[in-house]
Amino acid sequence: MKALVYHGPGLRSWEEKPDPSIQAPTDAIVRIDSSTICGTDLHILEGDVPEVEPGTILGHEAVGTVVETGDGVSTLAEGDRVLVSCITSCGRCRFCREGHYGLCIGGGGWIFGHLIDGLQAEYARVPFADTSVHKVPEELTDEQVLFLADILPTAYEVGVLNGGVRPGDTIAIVGAGPIGLATVLTAKLYTPGRIVVIDLADARLEKALELGADVTINSGSQDAAARVLELTGGFGADVAVEAVGVPETFELCTAIVRPGGHVANVGVHGHPATLHLETLWIRDVTITTGLVDTVTTPQLLKLIAEGRLDATPFATHRFPLGETMKAYDTFAAAAETNALKVVLEADPAAHEPREKEAAVAGHG
Repeated sequence: MKALVYHGPGLRSWEEKPDPSIQAPTDAIVRIDSSTICGTDLHILEGDVPEVEPGTILGHEAVGTVVETGDGVSTLAEGDRVLVSCITSCGRCRFCREGHYGLCIGGGGWIFGHLIDGLQAEYARVPFADTSVHKVPEELTDEQVLFLADILPTAYEVGVLNGGVRPGDTIAIVGAGPIGLATVLTAKLYTPGRIVVIDLADARLEKALELGADVTINSGSQDAAARVLELTGGFGADVAVEAVGVPETFELCTAIVRPGGHVANVGVHGHPATLHLETLWIRDVTITTGLVDTVTTPQLLKLIAEGRLDATPFATHRFPLGETMKAYDTFAAAAETNALKVVLEADPAAHEPREKEAAVAGHG
């Protein structure tokens, strides 16, 4: 099969890799029909995630079709269309039993494109398949559910829920990339009084307004901290969400949150950030961090199926799966291309040989 392979910081290639195979009874093999690229993939290529070994297939977001299951898989069958979540769950360890799938110590958690081969490929092995994928309702398209693999539950759980957003709150979101914009979309479920979005790119700020933000601030031309204080009568935001992953944006969040407020860090950080306890210690500020658990994915999937949530505006560029290298260039140059999320679509004809082979083997 073909796949996007990481070869060390700054190095990637679209190349031949062996087809995945069942390694444990709880595995499934999924044909990847649609995939996408995450900002975390760019962090990996920048060397910010040293655990990723050269030779690893990248990607942790996909919609696909089950083509084979291990003997221990009981809730899936060949032909099932599934959302492959960025987080896998063993379902048995202490953390999975608490619903903290992102902290799984039984072999799951964030492993795709991190500790095992990922999903930017023609096929993928999915461990713990019964507890790590979600069946897609027939009436929904791949694109309607693809962003449930990561950005929507990440924004909702690590930003909105961890941040304790309540009706009437002023929520300030620093960063209008996919995660920041997904925070706008999911924060609206809690009817905040005002959503403020801060970024350097006017095009992304315009998209924030389209998705439901009330106020935008270009921090390149305005004093973001002063503007937030002005909007809030000098108090600051009830909830400040960090959605970039650089020291400056985290420190901005701690500067714009009100006394007694909440900073929810969602961004992936590759470098140390200064924690200004000399000013924070007296302000009763709560700071939370976290990796998504995807425990809310079924809830968000239901909202999409019922027409209450629409994530399709995130898809700004589409490429055949075979043009993943070009898609990376487009996504990495988002400031010039205005890319939010790129959709990688498989060529159905490319799947025929494996399906014929499976049929001969008695799996078709």
